[in-house]
Amino acid sequence: MNHSKRHGEIMRLLREEGTITIASLADRLDVSLETVRRDIKPLTDSGVVLKMHGAIGLPSMTGEAPFERRMRENADAKRAIARMVAATIRDGESVMLDTGTTTSFLARELLKRRRLTVVTNSSDVARTLATVNGNRVHMAGGELRSDSGAAFGVAAIEFISRFNVDHAVISAGAVDASTGIMDHDLAEAEFARMVLTRGRRSLVVTDHTKFGRRGLVQVCGFSGIAELATDQPPPPDIAAALRSAGTRLVVAQSDNLAGGRPAPVQAAMAASEE
Repeated sequence: MNHSKRHGEIMRLLREEGTITIASLADRLDVSLETVRRDIKPLTDSGVVLKMHGAIGLPSMTGEAPFERRMRENADAKRAIARMVAATIRDGESVMLDTGTTTSFLARELLKRRRLTVVTNSSDVARTLATVNGNRVHMAGGELRSDSGAAFGVAAIEFISRFNVDHAVISAGAVDASTGIMDHDLAEAEFARMVLTRGRRSLVVTDHTKFGRRGLVQVCGFSGIAELATDQPPPPDIAAALRSAGTRLVVAQSDNLAGGRPAPVQAAMAASEE
């Protein structure tokens, strides 16, 4: 991809996402950080793009919180995944959730359950499920991120390490056939890695746009999770890697693909069945 084509791709990504980190741009354009910085310089110099700490954004969209914007992206797919996973969680069970838009959608679906014990580092998840339906919510402490309102750091990891739960659920920043589950942030990856060790059931929830991406930090290989829940079948190389690891794959149909009707849940390609 040449210089001018990268400019076009950068603007396309910004129109879709509003803001994007320099590291994520380099990863998605498959170029070095130095190349990305050279590419965005004329855009920022002209005022077409605003430069922020470690990221760039469109002037018209930088006033919106990144987490709020991500909640709108692929919302139908994330909602379908959340509905499918929530159907497998029963009243009175314990759930550990990391921060992420798909886990936030799951928290909203879990409002249909009662007497849950919830452990999370996400203030959004905690606000959604606390003080309702007889739930007990334990919020990890630590440094709060301004973009997501989630807590990270040693204190947060030590806190959740004290719990053993029925369902340990994380979101994924990227899913790669050779590396497995990845994230773009070290602290988030370290927290998610601990979450997966605390559940009788370990589950990753992610929409199909994360397939084939590579993040900065590995969370775990596919053998480190029992299940992956998504909205579309993954590419053949990822599907093969999941089968090889013995990881169960479940696929939910999103509402918009069902023509606006309630989407049926499609459990597909369980590793033991192939």
